[in-house]
Amino acid sequence: MAMAGRFRSSLSLFTKSLRSDSLSAHRSALALTDSQFSRNYATTTVQKEERVKVPLALFGGSGNYASALYIAAVKTNALDKIESELHDLVEAMKRSPTFSLFTKDPTVPADTRLKAIQEIAGGAKFSEVTKNFLAVLALNGRLRHIDTITKRFGELTMAYRGEVKAIVTTVIPLPPDEEKELKETLQDVIGRGKKVKLEQKIDPSILGGIVVEFSQKVFDASIKTRARQMERFLREPVNLDGL
Repeated sequence: MAMAGRFRSSLSLFTKSLRSDSLSAHRSALALTDSQFSRNYATTTVQKEERVKVPLALFGGSGNYASALYIAAVKTNALDKIESELHDLVEAMKRSPTFSLFTKDPTVPADTRLKAIQEIAGGAKFSEVTKNFLAVLALNGRLRHIDTITKRFGELTMAYRGEVKAIVTTVIPLPPDEEKELKETLQDVIGRGKKVKLEQKIDPSILGGIVVEFSQKVFDASIKTRARQMERFLREPVNLDGL
């Protein structure tokens, strides 16, 4: 609740920031190209020089940003905090269409984006690493990718913790006892050394049954899929040669 309150007060400053003065000094200090960011962010954000191994190879622009942030987060011993801050920001964007549209609008000047995100991050009392990271995204026009970057960052933190996400889709929420049983079954399949992280998804379109996705595998026991299989079976020609 406290975090939500801080976000509400911070987002109220967002509108004011649209009329802010130029922040050219901040821009010149923080502006980096994508390639410069990927190479330099993790080392320039903190003073420590120890090497940090990224637990999962990610590709593309969002993967590069997430990987660089992961290294900086590990070096500052703030992995959980930064992950939580990114999640809170993404949730705030979902609650505020104005803020969400603002981050995706390519016509907004970089200085204006920077001012807005600084006000919001400061009001939410984000860590310095997160504030600096968001400032770089704002100046490089990458705030519109924050949702994807956050998801990729989450993949890294899960790999670091030895977690495996399992997405369970049903028509209605699973009862606690069935959820527990499913989690234990998946744990047996995945084996020791890994921890199952269950995520429930509700989708009435599957009509019934269950769909489980984990480790690039899909177990589809939905009524919708069974109906399609039955339909294909009924459409197949009947072989009468053996009669």
